[in-house]
Amino acid sequence: MTLSLRPLLALVACLWLLPARVEAAERPARIVIDPGHGGAKEGAKGPGALREKEVALQIAHRLRTKLEAAGGEVHLTRERDTLMSLTERVSMTNDHGADLFISIHANSMPTPKMRARTEGVETYFLSANASGEAALAVADRENAEAPVARAARGDSTLALILEDLVRTEAHADSSRLAYSIHPKLVARTKAADRGVQQAPFFVLSGVECPAVLVEVGYISHPEEGAKLARGDYQEKLAEAISEGVLAFLRESRRRDASRPAQVASPGAR
Repeated sequence: MTLSLRPLLALVACLWLLPARVEAAERPARIVIDPGHGGAKEGAKGPGALREKEVALQIAHRLRTKLEAAGGEVHLTRERDTLMSLTERVSMTNDHGADLFISIHANSMPTPKMRARTEGVETYFLSANASGEAALAVADRENAEAPVARAARGDSTLALILEDLVRTEAHADSSRLAYSIHPKLVARTKAADRGVQQAPFFVLSGVECPAVLVEVGYISHPEEGAKLARGDYQEKLAEAISEGVLAFLRESRRRDASRPAQVASPGAR
């Protein structure tokens, strides 16, 4: 009698473990959206009173709504117009155990001539070496709020961190995420395609998950800046980023299907 019960007990034990495994497998993707700047740090300036910090926050809220509707667990690094350091943004992201990090920004040019002619979208992932001088200039501007001065780009500690990051799966996935989002941005908005770029952004350097920084357009351009202030255009941007994120998660889920516990993409049933 005792021997005949052993298979049944083994089955009960397996069934006892099953709910925990199913729950782990179906956990929604945990996504942190980072609206750039905030508070006294206004970011780039656009037509009239338009500021980068406002545009980034508005798009971030729209993006959160779309990703939550798809089943994601979404957190914003700032919910309103508040000052938050880059270090705090990184720490918050890691504390949440994020699966993805998306930083939203708007670009700018310094001179009237360049402001009048430069427009388009760019999507960045972290690299110790920038794609070019223009990409490095964008990183320098966004890193102005970092606790490390611009002149310290070659600091040995930061260089070691970046070199180590290059070898991680998160870095490879950051590239994949950028290439998943960017074409959808161009297709949805019909904006000028300034490509997927690499640069040493401080806010991306400490995040322990795939991370990208999206420059949604040039707020300094007279026409594109005006578009960035419009709700319908912000919806297009949010929809494009959401589509790119969901496509990335679906691809990652298929790739990781053999692993014992995966992150389910939003919208998965």
